[in-house]
Amino acid sequence: MSDTVPGHSGPVSDRLNVVVGVTGGIAAYKAVGVIRALVLAGHDVHVVATDAALRFVGRPTLEAISRNTVHTDLYEGVAEVRHVAIGQAADLIVVAPATANTIAKLAAGLADDLLGNTILASTAPVVIAPAMHTEMWRNPATVANIAILKSRGVTVIGPASGQLTGTDSGQGRLVEPDEIVAGALAVLRPRDLAGRSILVTAGGTREPLDPVRFIGNRSSGRQGLAIAIAAAARGAAVTLIGANLEIAVPHGITVLHVSSTLELQDAVALAAPSADIVVMAAAVADYRPETVADTKIKKETQGDRLTLQLVKNPDILAGLSATRTAGQVIVGFAAETEADPQKLLDLGSAKIARKGSDYLVVNTVGWTEGFATETNTVVMLDKAGVIVMEATGTKSSVAGRILDVLA
Repeated sequence: MSDTVPGHSGPVSDRLNVVVGVTGGIAAYKAVGVIRALVLAGHDVHVVATDAALRFVGRPTLEAISRNTVHTDLYEGVAEVRHVAIGQAADLIVVAPATANTIAKLAAGLADDLLGNTILASTAPVVIAPAMHTEMWRNPATVANIAILKSRGVTVIGPASGQLTGTDSGQGRLVEPDEIVAGALAVLRPRDLAGRSILVTAGGTREPLDPVRFIGNRSSGRQGLAIAIAAAARGAAVTLIGANLEIAVPHGITVLHVSSTLELQDAVALAAPSADIVVMAAAVADYRPETVADTKIKKETQGDRLTLQLVKNPDILAGLSATRTAGQVIVGFAAETEADPQKLLDLGSAKIARKGSDYLVVNTVGWTEGFATETNTVVMLDKAGVIVMEATGTKSSVAGRILDVLA
């Protein structure tokens, strides 16, 4: 990447200097996930924590995860003018969580701690992820402070609605780390997908045996959801078809829930014609039971062996490629257990030739990788079987690399 960020003097590079400000709220524990995701994405992360933040998350934890010294004291490193230098060196500043108190101080331009000084001394984009009780979020003072920060170009991610401290529930919950990271990194890219409609499928289909059992796979839907989140952050209108998702979908993404492969096929057929780009990231069952029992299959009546007759499911990706609308870009996914890199590429090349999609993202899966993990390793091929992108990292960072190709 070499784009210049509006309002920021430096270019966007693959390795960024990211300052993560952690402030004193119960949601500070989620900052560890934000820091970890940024580090795994290959960025140099420097944590500036308030004294209150260290009451919730210990300095050793933040230093171990960030792999850098955690800075807290305004009067440390005076000879090197650290209270200015950290902000001057930053490509991006992310404050997560941002408490009501911190938001008020930022709106007022106060610099009575190292975090305030760092932000005032920086020309880098600033992203905040608020976290507080609903009453505090809706207080006129907070509403006004958020409006001030937005008018100055600060990006606000969240808050989400859900369970808060204790028994309280409502708006004010810190959004999940992957969403914060995707939204923050998207600030450094132009909104290059604005005006585009993107359809993403995610999760794993389940084929019922009876009312209580199914044949399925271990896909969590994290990679597809990460693509949807990143696309929305880059300006796209996103529809997500989720197959048995167990992960919350952020506000602003239209979501359709399905379970089986046939349900997924029907949903894709309805949604795909209006999409500019279709990303088929869901893990789809190749076969389904020929018959489904109306009641629970009992081992007492089946004996020591149960024989299942399976029939092949339709090839949704191939069918979609064959009936695409003019100008539509279609991206398929292929999960493979092949460990040999050349054989993996051969499998991918053969599959994209069969499927007819524009791109195919081949990702390695196994007992401990790919499915139900936070990271992914992928190779993206074009229709000629040529590698156009390779990436290893968090699923958020991989999502960004995939969208870079499409944009």
